[in-house]
Amino acid sequence: MLGRRLLLTLPTLAGVLVVAFLLLNVVPGDPVSEMVGERADSATIARLRAELHLDDPLPVQFGHYVWGVVRGDLGRSYITGRPIAQDLAERFPKTLELALAAMTLAALCGITLGVLAAVGPGGAFDRLAMLVSYLGVSFPVYWVGLLLILLFAVALQWLPPSGSGGLAYLVLPALTLGMRSIAFLARMTRGAMIDVLRSDFIRTARAKGLSEAAVVGRHAFRNALIPVITVLGLDVGNYLTGSLLTETIFSWPGVGRYVLTAISKRDLPAIQGSILFMSVVFVLVNLLTDLLYAKADPRIAYD
Repeated sequence: MLGRRLLLTLPTLAGVLVVAFLLLNVVPGDPVSEMVGERADSATIARLRAELHLDDPLPVQFGHYVWGVVRGDLGRSYITGRPIAQDLAERFPKTLELALAAMTLAALCGITLGVLAAVGPGGAFDRLAMLVSYLGVSFPVYWVGLLLILLFAVALQWLPPSGSGGLAYLVLPALTLGMRSIAFLARMTRGAMIDVLRSDFIRTARAKGLSEAAVVGRHAFRNALIPVITVLGLDVGNYLTGSLLTETIFSWPGVGRYVLTAISKRDLPAIQGSILFMSVVFVLVNLLTDLLYAKADPRIAYD
């Protein structure tokens, strides 16, 4: 049941909450110093620490935070003074926009490359597709992003190098974020398709006189979707939760850049709230991926 699976995610989220709280509170440094600067007097620092409960024991601090989360209050940023939930609500649509663009690009390019490579294994296109996938896996995200900026924004001046706006601003960050997924999906789709195309039911379909397009598209592709959906579902979660480098390189105003700014200023409530929020998103995406299995293969049974 869906409700039962949702209940099983609660221990995971509770663990994330505890680990994030403990890790961020053992990191050296004083967030109050970041808020008031070096010239603040000791009385001001002491007053702020008392207001923020930073002088309380760790269990008491954790209790304050958990009670706020239960009430839907992720706290206020030490730096801006704004509610963190409001900051996340303003920035998450941009991260979601980037993630959906990267996912669409990765799915179209990666699955297409994998299917075409599997149709003619060992051929010229197969070798070319595998070369592209190996390169995509090997290159780090920040290197790909800088290279794309140098080529398409600086040298050719076809696309803007950073910022957000129309579709032109979305191309380079989406390609950067989706490059590794294109490579993984191409390899995964190729392997799954080759295994399915060697199955007995595919030989039976061909013996009945079905066209190669019908055999590949209607029979083989659907049966090869299970591992592809797994990779795509995990990658969607990574798009949403791991876009920090991409958003920083392209000055994209999303959650990833917000988290990086909070880390640099040691804004503990902002970091904790962002981690918890993105953990919930990641868990829900994985749950949706599990549910999509049944759509792709009705033989899979759920409790």
